[in-house]
Amino acid sequence: MSVDGLRRAARGAVSGMPREFWWLWTSTLVNRLGAFVATFMALYLTLDRGYSASYAGLVASLHGLGGVISSLGAGVMADRLGRRPTMLIAQVSTALSVAVLGFMENPVAIAGVAFVVGMASNASRPAVQAMMADIVPAKDRVRAFSLNYWAINLGFAVSSTGAGFIAEYSYRIGFLVEALLTLCCAAVVFLKVPESRPDRAPVASASGGRAAGPAGIRLTDVLRDGRFMGVVGLSFLVALITQQGYVGLPVAMGADGLTSSDFGTAIAVNGLLIVVLQIPLSRFIESRDPRQLLIVSTLFLGYGFGLTAFAGSVAAYALTVCVWTLGEIVNAPTQSGLVVKLSPAQGRGRYQGVYTMSWSVAGLVAPLMSGVVIDNWGASWLWMACALLGTATTLGYWLLMRDLSAVAEQGDRVVETGDAAVRATAAEPSARSDAGDEQPQPQIQPQPQPQA
Repeated sequence: MSVDGLRRAARGAVSGMPREFWWLWTSTLVNRLGAFVATFMALYLTLDRGYSASYAGLVASLHGLGGVISSLGAGVMADRLGRRPTMLIAQVSTALSVAVLGFMENPVAIAGVAFVVGMASNASRPAVQAMMADIVPAKDRVRAFSLNYWAINLGFAVSSTGAGFIAEYSYRIGFLVEALLTLCCAAVVFLKVPESRPDRAPVASASGGRAAGPAGIRLTDVLRDGRFMGVVGLSFLVALITQQGYVGLPVAMGADGLTSSDFGTAIAVNGLLIVVLQIPLSRFIESRDPRQLLIVSTLFLGYGFGLTAFAGSVAAYALTVCVWTLGEIVNAPTQSGLVVKLSPAQGRGRYQGVYTMSWSVAGLVAPLMSGVVIDNWGASWLWMACALLGTATTLGYWLLMRDLSAVAEQGDRVVETGDAAVRATAAEPSARSDAGDEQPQPQIQPQPQPQA
């Protein structure tokens, strides 16, 4: 595709979205621009505070465990209290806990506050995903999730670079900067993002479940939704594979005699490709059969990591990163769109909470998986396991989605009327409060930054 073709594709990818979506997108970008704790926690504890690597691993595990727990609770809150209050509570709590973490001295206190930070920082995700599904028409949702995923990766790439310079001066300043930017994110939500939770909308599970009233979707109903839980299980496998790019890959490259800067060079390809290709490819993704996209993208993920077994140089590792990154670019928005199709409108918070939990659990399991496999059998077996997991996940998508198209279309017709009413209600206060404001536009062609 030529440069002009990419420019036209990018322009088409960002057109036609509601104003409320762009404010939500802006809050996501601001939030990710301040991502400091998750990136530099291990270096802060080992280099700045002098703790052992095992203690740093314990703190990272507690941070991840907090995210696992909050996923379910935040999903319930998003349905009961609303998307907007849940995001505000989560973001303000994140800002306060991150600021406090920067001043903790006692190792027990550090571990405890890190657990709270993990809970708070993960709590807004189900609400954000549910609100995005509320305010964006069904035909544009995959594109919306693609744009949001692009904002997450762009923000993380920029923050990783900037935070590295801040860390050389003062880690504590890094914590305070993240707290400040998280408060800015909350301010954007408070001032510009209206509530979108449906009050009275037809409720019918797109996977064929029974209809229910406004209060009829419970967490147990989500867990009994067999098709959706199948998607959650496959999502866990996808996340388990993807996480190896950040836990298994640096260890394997180190075993080959490569340095941390070599790993940074290789993994930077991931962020670069996402920033450059995610938006231009979003139109292509939304117009294709999700079953085919999920099957092909999972093969790219699994076998992209499988090819790592044959890598021995920085260039070879970077090439494998290119392969699995292409799978990631296609899989992430397509899978998010599938979750929305399977989620009743009034239960989207709970459904998104369970889906988010699959990624949080994978974040806990992936380091253990890589460590055990590499220590006992070597890195080549880890990459072979990724290829086998990719194959199993591909087969799972093929079996699960054989009759999904007709079911999902039926579910879309059931909830679309209610969604339209939700979007109309959300747009009214926004139109009054934003009179004269210009719609914030995303940066379509940013200067790519390496992703740490």
